[in-house]
Amino acid sequence: MSKKDKVEENIEQEEFVDNSTNESEGGKDKQEPSEEEKQQQESERYLRLYSEFENFRKRTQKEKLDLFKTAGEDVLKELLPIIDDFERAQKANETSEDINSVKEGFTLIHDKFLKALTKKGLEVIPSSIGETLDIEKHEAITQIPAPSEDMKGKIIDEVEKGYTLNGKVIRYTKVVVGQ
Repeated sequence: MSKKDKVEENIEQEEFVDNSTNESEGGKDKQEPSEEEKQQQESERYLRLYSEFENFRKRTQKEKLDLFKTAGEDVLKELLPIIDDFERAQKANETSEDINSVKEGFTLIHDKFLKALTKKGLEVIPSSIGETLDIEKHEAITQIPAPSEDMKGKIIDEVEKGYTLNGKVIRYTKVVVGQ
């Protein structure tokens, strides 16, 4: 009989032995398991728990990998219509001579794109020109002489917008600070 068969048999027949005598069964004493049997039972119980834990660990690891593979799926589905809009705009721009309609088209696509990302939790960090540098949301890329005395140490220009995703900064606003 293999160890696996013994483990399965013990699972089916797992009973605890009563160390006291049972007089209602005709006064017969139940035999106490030997140290070797106790050790074997504990070893088998340990092996069962260990294998159950390993199966659980492997299953959760596989589920996590599957989740990572498909995590961006809903975002990408939201962006597909925007890609279609860009393609239509490119075709229309090949023959269009009216620059205002081209500008309006790009503005509409930009707004649609930003709206899709906002639905997923993306937010633009508001402009902070004239405010003091806040390292929690700004990254100073350079310093220039301040145009006036009151602008020293304050933000003079924004080079790139910053963004948060569900309250966490994912890109700091790149700013120019007056010195």
